[in-house]
Amino acid sequence: MVEERIVLGGELPVRRLGFGTGGLVGPGYWGPRGERAEARALLRTAVERGVTLIDTADNYGPDLAEELIAEALYPYGERLVVATKGGVVRTGPDRWHVAGRPEQLRRQCEASLRRLRADRIGLYQLHRFDPAVPVAEQLGALAELRAEGKIRHIGLDTVTAEQVRTALESAPIASVQNPYNLLERGSAEVLALCEARGIAFLPYYPLGSGALTRESAAAVTSVAAAHGAGPGQIALAWLLHHSPVLCPTPGTGSPVHLAENLDAATIHLTARELELLDALG
Repeated sequence: MVEERIVLGGELPVRRLGFGTGGLVGPGYWGPRGERAEARALLRTAVERGVTLIDTADNYGPDLAEELIAEALYPYGERLVVATKGGVVRTGPDRWHVAGRPEQLRRQCEASLRRLRADRIGLYQLHRFDPAVPVAEQLGALAELRAEGKIRHIGLDTVTAEQVRTALESAPIASVQNPYNLLERGSAEVLALCEARGIAFLPYYPLGSGALTRESAAAVTSVAAAHGAGPGQIALAWLLHHSPVLCPTPGTGSPVHLAENLDAATIHLTARELELLDALG
């Protein structure tokens, strides 16, 4: 039986299949992609379909994704969790710079609160560790914001298992966001640590940046055919079956793809199908 929900930080339940907002902004996470009205409609549709976890970042746009979320979904329902990130400054398409000084993290968090029109951010993730700033100072800044009620839970993005262990010495960690999908299992050690500690794992690139839907292995296409589904749906269903802490948040700018992604939660894979898919990694 696949668990439909996970509890962030031991007290905040969300559905495990969420929605990522990277597809709502332009290439390289820069500028708009399409009309704002279309993006707002897509966000509303996701929530109407039962999504309770929206994944974003202050540098998507930059600022744009957070603004769209507020325009579409504010005032937020009690069950909706918006997860955003700070610690990176973007200066152009695919151009970004790590910025983890405590004062910088505080400014970024408070700016996100204003854009989201929120009193508190449900999940605030450190987008990257800054190698020039001690980990304890970076996590200490987020812990202070949490103590002030501006952050409910703290997460990490793109980390090793050792970095997670180090971070746990400074603050409670509710989530980790690393690349993980059917073909990319490089964060297996991080996933195992998350399972042991009850930390949610938000796999980014859950569809391999589209590779899993463009050039699927024979095992994926055969399982998809058996379920009358697409390869991308099988890739998402596999993540939900693979570990109870995996919470994929696939992004898209298409209503059709949004529906396909969310329908993946209804696919129940057999033990034999899981064996075939597991072997791909």
